[in-house]
Amino acid sequence: MITLSNGHAFKYMVASGALAFDGKGWPWERPLVWLGLIKPELFTVVIKSLTRNPRVGNLRWWKPWTCVRLIPGGSVNKVGLTNPGIEWWCKEVGPKLDFQKFPTAGSIFGDEKELVEMAEMLNRFDLVALEVNVSCPNTGHAIEQAEIVVNSVKAVKRASRHPVIVKVSADQDYLTIARGLVGIAEAVSLNSVPWKTVFTNGEQTPLAKLEKQVGGGGGGVSGKPAQKHNWAAVEALAKQGSLPVIGPSIMEFEDMEKLRRLGAKAIGFGAIHLRTPWKPTSFIKKENS
Repeated sequence: MITLSNGHAFKYMVASGALAFDGKGWPWERPLVWLGLIKPELFTVVIKSLTRNPRVGNLRWWKPWTCVRLIPGGSVNKVGLTNPGIEWWCKEVGPKLDFQKFPTAGSIFGDEKELVEMAEMLNRFDLVALEVNVSCPNTGHAIEQAEIVVNSVKAVKRASRHPVIVKVSADQDYLTIARGLVGIAEAVSLNSVPWKTVFTNGEQTPLAKLEKQVGGGGGGVSGKPAQKHNWAAVEALAKQGSLPVIGPSIMEFEDMEKLRRLGAKAIGFGAIHLRTPWKPTSFIKKENS
């Protein structure tokens, strides 16, 4: 379990965007929420990452398959942070949420100035934490150098009244980042893994057509294909001991215990929602029965 400085404790997290911008699920998930097959209140839910201004990205709601594909054991996405912007969220979404019933964490992406502005805008909401996403695999890591990442997260911490979680990638210098954020960030989570990091044999991404059009790599890989890289990062971060680690890439019930043995203090559910969105809730019920 991870306990934050504001007293919020959690064992289970829904990764950014898996349950949309409000934690209540995407349209295809909401019937499962209504039926109780997905129970958001069992998790700390991280909303889909927001940017300072609306961002078109690569997602087109009428043809999502152009930037998200299922692959054996997981998925690859090249959404590119499509979102309506933080002002929309602060006006249309945040005021309607029941933060007491549904523990919700924000998620923000941008350069240092944008991150600080967004952190300040979110101070009026009773979020349990603020995730600083410094690792989108589809933007080439907009803030790539460890020193820049550390300084940006420190600036967010100065501006935010919320506990800060830093979201890194397995292909970043995550140990240096975590070490530099001791006393600043309160946990570290892991993003999807760039396609070329996972498939080193040159296998073509199913999003090759989109990659050719917009660049930025073959997409972020989640689920079982990402486990080798993300779980190695979990183990290394846990051994370093700088920050508590939220373990990602859960696809089966047994994965939770494997991650705990590697040193994860909490469990994150992301890509599993694309294939079997009811499973995380069933896993928690099974574990706590």
